[in-house]
This record gives sequence, structure tokens and C-alpha cells, in this order.
Amino acid sequence: MLVAIHQPNFFPWMGYFDKIRRADVFIFLDAVDYPRAGSGGMGSWCNRVQVNIQEEARWVTCPLKRATLGTPINAIAIDDGQPWRAKLLRTLDANYRKAAHYHHAMALLEPLIVSPNNNLATFNIAAIQAIAHYLGMETRFVRQSSLSGEGRATDLLISLVRAVDGQAYLAGGGAGGYQQDEAFAAARMDLVYQGFEPRSYGKETKFIAGLSIIDYLMHDGRPLDAFMES
Repeated sequence: MLVAIHQPNFFPWMGYFDKIRRADVFIFLDAVDYPRAGSGGMGSWCNRVQVNIQEEARWVTCPLKRATLGTPINAIAIDDGQPWRAKLLRTLDANYRKAAHYHHAMALLEPLIVSPNNNLATFNIAAIQAIAHYLGMETRFVRQSSLSGEGRATDLLISLVRAVDGQAYLAGGGAGGYQQDEAFAAARMDLVYQGFEPRSYGKETKFIAGLSIIDYLMHDGRPLDAFMES
């Protein structure tokens, strides 16, 4: 059984969903420290992502209430003192209303965006699971916080794979420098690298690689097809 593990990101890119598609079990890494970017602000892939705004990749953000260093992802609160949900819907309407699958995509996305849940991890997980289901994926989802994983870094990954009776770990392209490959062999656990390469969709003249899954849903949205090898 192949297991993938990742932080619950904010409307993540296609590669994230390809990892879900390939895995038998996907574990949301929700009990680790909230990741800090740059000068120590709250910005990370957990609360922001890029979409196509006026033919350029630009950030859209879910604002968060400040939290101290070491606060776990599942304890981070969304700052609904800012009208970010309405702003995001307006941004999507202004930049995607002419996309081929705009109406179908918005029927899926709008209820997720306006959901009153203000816990970041729960919000992100609900959105990811709904989109994965929409794309026809049957992967089993588990939250790290519901498991008895132990250790840090690679030891934690191995512990979590074992906690769901997995035999192999699916590593993404950004795993280098974080995990110790030899530790998987020592634990008698297979290590599989994802090797995802994004394929263009929609109008090739407007395709920008690495954008949120929102962009794919707007322009294509076929279950699984865009993730399959050529």
C-alpha cells in the first residue's frame, strides 16, 4: 500500500492532486508546526496560492490570525475580520468568467470558499477532499492528528506510514534535503518518487504551469485525464 503525506495546503497545484491520485492513503500533515516563510510572517503554501490574474501568476491569500512560533497547523485560525472570501470570489469571477468550465468550477468552489469554518487545516482539508472527489479520486484520507506518529522529519514520515499499515512512501519532487532516503531502506520500507511533470491544458497561449488547481478546474476539469501520462 502506497502512502503520501503532505501539509494541508490552500487550493494547491496539480502536482498535489497527482500525489493524491497515485496514493492509496493520503495523510494530511496537520499536527506539525505551521511553516514560516521569508521574514517570519504567516505566508506559506498553507494559506496562499497563485492563480492567473490578467495573464500573470499572482497570489491569492487566506489571511490568518497571528500565532506564535511552534503553533501546529491544526491550531491556526483564519482571520475573518478581513473580507477575503468575497474578494477571492470577485477575483475568480473577474479573471475566469470566460473560461470554458467557469460555471461548473464555481458551483464546486464557491461553497468551499464561503464555508464559515475558520480553522485553517479543517478548511483546507475539506476543500482538497471535495476537489479530489470531483476529479474522481478514491484515495483514503487520514489526518496526522488522528494517528500516533512519533519522531521528526523522516522518522515521523516512516512512523505515519506504519500507522496506516503502509508498505511504501510516495515522495514529492521537493523532498530533497528534508527526508533521509537511506532511513526508508533501513526501515524496510519502499520509497517511490512522484516525478510529476505538469501538462498544459486549456488554451496553450494562456497556460501557466504551477498555478492552483482552481486554474485547471476553470479551463478543463476532466476527472483524472490531465494527470495521466501522455
